[in-house]
Amino acid sequence: MNIGAVERDTGLGKDTLRVWERRYGFPLPDRDDKGERLYPADQVARLRVIRRLMDQGYRPGRLLAASEAELAELSAPPVPVNATPLVENSLLLQTLALIRQHDVPGLRQTLEQAMMRQGLQGFVLNTIAPLNHAVGEAWTRGELEIFEEHLYSEQMQSLLRRAIGNLTQATGQPRIVLTTVPEEQHILGLLMAEALFALDGASCFSLGTQTPLLDIRMAAQAQTADIVAISFSAAFPARQMAPLISQLRTLLPENIELWIGGAGANRIPAQPGVILLCGLQDALSALANWRQKRAQPADGL
Repeated sequence: MNIGAVERDTGLGKDTLRVWERRYGFPLPDRDDKGERLYPADQVARLRVIRRLMDQGYRPGRLLAASEAELAELSAPPVPVNATPLVENSLLLQTLALIRQHDVPGLRQTLEQAMMRQGLQGFVLNTIAPLNHAVGEAWTRGELEIFEEHLYSEQMQSLLRRAIGNLTQATGQPRIVLTTVPEEQHILGLLMAEALFALDGASCFSLGTQTPLLDIRMAAQAQTADIVAISFSAAFPARQMAPLISQLRTLLPENIELWIGGAGANRIPAQPGVILLCGLQDALSALANWRQKRAQPADGL
C-alpha cells in the first residue's frame, strides 16, 4: 500500500507514520521508482494492531518496540469464563454479523433493543465498552474494514444522542460543560459520560468536539458551569495533553472544576486543580464527591 492507503486503512496519519519511521525504525516501507513509500502487507497488519492497542491506552513507544508475540498477548488478553453473560456474548456476535452485512437498520434495531432491555445506564456502563472492544478487535484482525468500524461508531453515537435528547432536561447541579479540545474528533466517550451525568440529574451542556480553549472558557462562564469535562481518546498525542490541560486550567476560574476523562486520561500526569477520570465509574464517583463536598457546609449548620 502507498502511504495514503495505509492512512485510510489504519487511521494513522501520514505524519505519524513518517515520525515513527525516523524515531523508532518502524514501519520500514519500500520505495517505488519515484521514491514514494510502499508498505508491505505484514507491516500494515502490525500497524492495525498498534493502532487498536493505542485506542486502549497503550503508549506507541512501547508497542513499536514490542515483539510479535508481545503484541499478540496484548491484543488478546485472557477473558474470565464468567466475565460476560451469555446474552451479551450473543449480542456481540449479532452486532459483528450485522456490521459485516452492512445492515444498518438491523444494527440500529439491535442496539436500541439492547438499550431498552438494560436501561440507558446499564447499557452505557456494561455494554458499550465490550461492543467497542469487540468491533475494534475484529478490525485489528482484518475481519472488518475501517468504513465498517465507522458505520458502527456512527450508529452508536446516533443512538446515544437520541437517548440523551429523550431525557427530561435536568436543572440540577452540578452544571457541566462537555467537549473536546481542537484536533480531538472522538466523541463517543463524551456522549457516554453525558448520558450518565444527565441520568444522575446533572445539567449538561455539550459543545461537541474540537472547541477552542478560549471558547470553552466563555461557554463555561455563559452557562455558569461548575465543571468543565474534557475527553481525550487514546489516539490523541500524549505530549500535547498536559500543556493543553494546563492552559485550560489557567483560563478557567478557580471555582470551576476541570475533569479529564476518556481512554487517554490514564496517560496524563496529575496536575493541580485537575481531576482525572480513568473510567466511567470514576466519573460517577467524582459526581458523588462533588455533591458531597457541597452538602457538607449545609450539614454543619
